[in-house]
Amino acid sequence: MLVLKSSKFYKRLYSCSSVADSEASYLTKHIDSFLSDSVQDSRTLLSTHSYIITTGHAHNRFIASKLIASYASFNQPHSSTKVFDSLSFKDPFLWNSIIKAHFSNGNYVQAVEFFSKMPFCFGNLPNQFTIPMVVSACAELGSLCFGMNVHGLASKLNLFCGNSAVGASFVYMYSKCGVVDDASLVFDEIATKDVVAWTAIVIGYVQNGESDSGLQCLREMHRLGGYDERPNFRTLEGGFQACGNLSALTEGRCLHGFGLKSGIVSSHIVQSAVLSMYSKCESIEDARVSFCEVVNKDLFSWTSFIGVHAKLGYVCECFQIFLKMQANRVYPDGMVITCLISGFANSMKILEGKAFHGFILRRNFDVDQIVYSSLMAMYCKFGLLALAEKIFFGCHNQEKDCWNLMVVGYEKAGLEMNCIKLFREMRHEGIEADLNSMISVISSCSRLGAIHFGRSIHCHIIKSLMFEKVSVVNSLINMYGKCGNLAMAQSLFHQTTPDIATWNSLISCYAGSGHPFKALTLFDKIISTGLKPNTATLVTLLSACAQIASVDKGRKIHDYIREQGFEYEVSLATALVDMYAKCGQIDLAKEIFDSMNEKDVVSWNVMISSYGMHGHGKSAINISNKWKKMVLDQMTLHFLQPSQPVLMLDWLMRASLYLIK
Repeated sequence: MLVLKSSKFYKRLYSCSSVADSEASYLTKHIDSFLSDSVQDSRTLLSTHSYIITTGHAHNRFIASKLIASYASFNQPHSSTKVFDSLSFKDPFLWNSIIKAHFSNGNYVQAVEFFSKMPFCFGNLPNQFTIPMVVSACAELGSLCFGMNVHGLASKLNLFCGNSAVGASFVYMYSKCGVVDDASLVFDEIATKDVVAWTAIVIGYVQNGESDSGLQCLREMHRLGGYDERPNFRTLEGGFQACGNLSALTEGRCLHGFGLKSGIVSSHIVQSAVLSMYSKCESIEDARVSFCEVVNKDLFSWTSFIGVHAKLGYVCECFQIFLKMQANRVYPDGMVITCLISGFANSMKILEGKAFHGFILRRNFDVDQIVYSSLMAMYCKFGLLALAEKIFFGCHNQEKDCWNLMVVGYEKAGLEMNCIKLFREMRHEGIEADLNSMISVISSCSRLGAIHFGRSIHCHIIKSLMFEKVSVVNSLINMYGKCGNLAMAQSLFHQTTPDIATWNSLISCYAGSGHPFKALTLFDKIISTGLKPNTATLVTLLSACAQIASVDKGRKIHDYIREQGFEYEVSLATALVDMYAKCGQIDLAKEIFDSMNEKDVVSWNVMISSYGMHGHGKSAINISNKWKKMVLDQMTLHFLQPSQPVLMLDWLMRASLYLIK
């Protein structure tokens, strides 16, 4: 009986041992599967993590690294941190894993903090995998100082030798932080430059406003032509951006051809970049072809296509594309609506612009601050200040752009007192004025002769460091000149490095303050500096000649106008007519007037008043009648022509009546 019981016990013990072995085998296979395959969901990951702890494999560096990476892939970097903190021994492999876990989830601060905690001792130093992640995190944070410290460490550890990824990461960081010269120096130090390094420097130049240098790098990359130097879709994207920024249509077409030949253009990102490039180059036919080639047309593609039509004044086509976009279930954002509004404003389509505003309201589009600003700018350009004011005062959160637009709008409409009043309110609210609004306020002061308020603006400009802007200094010179303080105007002129606009301001001050001789002496000085007088310069100088009736000085300027090919400009030809008439040379004035291919209202008025000034009443009446007849003929012709805006108004009205499904 005892023997029987012991044999039963042995069988039961053997059975338990078999189960334990099979369970161990199962767990081992489960862990092996975890290491070799990707985890499908977070629930499976948690159960696998439990098995790993149960079997005592939690401190295995490879398994721990896989756990850290797996939690990061499910956007759970905090769980990755818990796994990392539970480990007693941490080598560079594990430090890289935790830094990558946070970096890949956009936790750049935590990535840099873990790098800072890394014990820099023998056998536990950052390597060529650590540095690119940390440097890229610094780039995203804009932390140039910390990035430069990492640069020094990488140089000490000799990580640049034979590793393009490390160098490329520093090129990216310096470019992102706006120090493109340092990025260029690092790029030159890279011994073996691969496509990542080339792409980093090309995009770095483009994003820092040096598109010509970016294109030059792309040419050099293509010239070298090695396998590792072949552009990828990111490189081409940077190249197309550069061509668009420079309006370099020929280079853009060449790059497009290269992309087609190499098969890179099939990428959606590159297709969008090609469309954007042709749009910026204002090549509407190329843009249309590129738009048709884009397979999955997203909001960016539609915006670029609408933008080029708006920029070139094809407002009717803009609205048709806008409707097609919604029919394709791509719904507009503020940028698309802004493109259309700017198209109406630039084309001075007042009725259509107002109708589109109503269309936006009826459709209940999401109207953000950009759209409000665009509507205000449109109405200011139309001269409809009441509507611009209604939008401005109706905004719950009046942002900086709205205030500045309204200040500029008042000045352009000749409402100088409103401009100054709103500017005072703006300063009281602590809102910073931009360059345009500052110039508008100064111009308002000069027209009103408000020199005391102008001086306070001058002090504000000095405090805000806006005095470095030449356009602001030019406005101040104009203001002091028109307010009769020529000494201050001259002082400001000598404090800056004058461009042609600065010279124009001083000439205008002299001519407008009864000092025409001083104004005329500046003509030779401008020529001696190497600057070329523009239309505004020459018109003001001719006005000064007319003041002193100096036909000789006037002829000298006329000769210069002929040499430079300016004689066909309406404003200059009109100024010549006025100058010769006031100098007593009515025949020369008539000769220039008759030779003008185009004449505006000012031209006709100047010629009529010139005849009246010299007692040629009959000639004045004849030319006046001729002008009236021409105006009537033009009005009749305009009335008889089919009006495209009327058609678009009809589209707007019809479009507002039905909802796009």
